[in-house]
Amino acid sequence: MADTSAIRLYHAPRTRSIRVRWLMEEMGLPYEIVPVQFDTRPAGDEAYGGIHPLRKVPALDDKGTVIVESLAIMQYLMGRYGPTSLDVRPDEPEYARFLQWFHFGEAGMMMPVSLLLAHTTLLPEKARDPRLAAWARSEVEHLLEFAGKSGLGEREYLAANRFTAADISLGYMLYLLKIIRQFDSVPENLKTWFKRLTGRDSWAVATAVETVSA
Repeated sequence: MADTSAIRLYHAPRTRSIRVRWLMEEMGLPYEIVPVQFDTRPAGDEAYGGIHPLRKVPALDDKGTVIVESLAIMQYLMGRYGPTSLDVRPDEPEYARFLQWFHFGEAGMMMPVSLLLAHTTLLPEKARDPRLAAWARSEVEHLLEFAGKSGLGEREYLAANRFTAADISLGYMLYLLKIIRQFDSVPENLKTWFKRLTGRDSWAVATAVETVSA
């Protein structure tokens, strides 16, 4: 395995950087947490803008190689520091299924979940649009129904009969729904699955408010 001593994760609690920290904990990679201020936008300070010009989180610095976007970082880490059971190889039967659900957590769900977050919690009350919130809630429920039936069904995990990065990707979206108290509409099989995911030791570390080096 390649040297991981200089991996630095720019991280803020409750953000997508949870995905990356969760993955690294599961892989047993040593890394350093660099806390990023997220109370106001853009995140961080001017110095952080030199790492991530958009000043969003996460960002990863691997000995001078900087990469942003949580799923891209996860794929990078699995490719560079694998093999790992969190990945599904092209020669495995459920490779396509893994890719679909790995990306569904961001490409499929993030936009309506973000709108729901903004118009129920994040924006000042006067700026919230109840119509947008209602549309977003309906869309999220539709996507959850799809994930519950087509994604999980009676499985324990989304792909390859094991816990993978696809579970991490989509699991984070359910975490956001729980934070904004929109969890009641989650299908029962997804609730059971989410409880299974959040029972892992890696989850406890990834979601810890304390930002300490691992």
